[in-house]
Amino acid sequence: MRVIGLMSGTSYDAIDAAAAELSLDGDSLVLEPLGLVSEPYDGELRAALAAALPPGTASVAEVCRLDTLIGQAFAAAAVRADRELCGGRAELVASHGQTVYHWAEAGRVRGTLQLGQPAWIAEATGLPVVADFRPRDIAAGGQGAPLVSLVDLLWLRGRPGTPVALNLGGIANLTAPDGTAFDTGPGCALIDAAAHDFSGGRLAYDVDGALAARGRVRAELLERLLAEPYYALPAPKTTGKELFHVGYLHEALARAGPLPAEDVVATLTRLTARTVADALRTVGATEVLASGGGTRNPVLMRLLGESLPGVAVRRSDELGLPSDAKEAYAFAVLGFLTAHGLPGTVPASTGARHASVLGSVTPGRNGPRLPAAAGAAPARLVLR
Repeated sequence: MRVIGLMSGTSYDAIDAAAAELSLDGDSLVLEPLGLVSEPYDGELRAALAAALPPGTASVAEVCRLDTLIGQAFAAAAVRADRELCGGRAELVASHGQTVYHWAEAGRVRGTLQLGQPAWIAEATGLPVVADFRPRDIAAGGQGAPLVSLVDLLWLRGRPGTPVALNLGGIANLTAPDGTAFDTGPGCALIDAAAHDFSGGRLAYDVDGALAARGRVRAELLERLLAEPYYALPAPKTTGKELFHVGYLHEALARAGPLPAEDVVATLTRLTARTVADALRTVGATEVLASGGGTRNPVLMRLLGESLPGVAVRRSDELGLPSDAKEAYAFAVLGFLTAHGLPGTVPASTGARHASVLGSVTPGRNGPRLPAAAGAAPARLVLR
């Protein structure tokens, strides 16, 4: 089955559309990557989305407007991926949507909201669309994240030692071979917020880690940030920009006094490296396979490596899974599993009472056109 996976993460800079040929072969799920296209949000839509995200607020009217506009943007990305990567022969679209709120209280997730109305994708492509993946796991008592943990476990099964998959997006998360999976805290979220804030909106992120490279870590600010209670919570746990947003940064800086932008970004980069490394040590990582936008920050990757002596830290590209496209491929896999009636969660990873078939299906032009339910869930992921 040829599937397009659509993803926009907590950095909300672009919509990634990855196409894959997926098939079941005995107890293996075979994935042949077909490529990635990335569609940046236009400036007006990105600004409206930024204003709606915490600590901002949005009216019901604005939520409705964003749901439509993001759905149309996702539809355009899917049409382009079908044309350029699939030759017009895609059979299914799996859309994560754009997370705008993840409702967590006292370590429990009570709800989540991803915008990007899938009807626009189905109408534009004519294909069935699997979307709204997270709520089913939450209804079963889980955190609704990190959902890529199932794909990580299938992918890393059989590797020696304790290989751990790490995603360095706006929020960082990891998956260990025993099924332990959780958000470690901010990946690039606070770094991006500082770069944007100090540059007056000119920079969306610390390009090539240039600001961090010029700055020095401020120990007092770092210690204050490390006192955040989230880091001490037990797994499974999830977080997002509901906590780690620009207002959170402003509050920390107000108590630190005026500091150069370079020093703030250097300190935040060290914070991410430190909290991620601490989390990786708790699961006994002997090898780290990293993906996500943070892997393009050489300062962050260097600090992470220095914090984990004796542990190989490499990008997922080295194992054949493109780091920039990994999450989009993961949702293509989850959509494929849903289409075959197979669960897409690991209870040990999300804390749910049981594994669940995820998402809701929006029929395509000719109805759902889904395959017959498969018998057994795959035991491993094979990259072709």
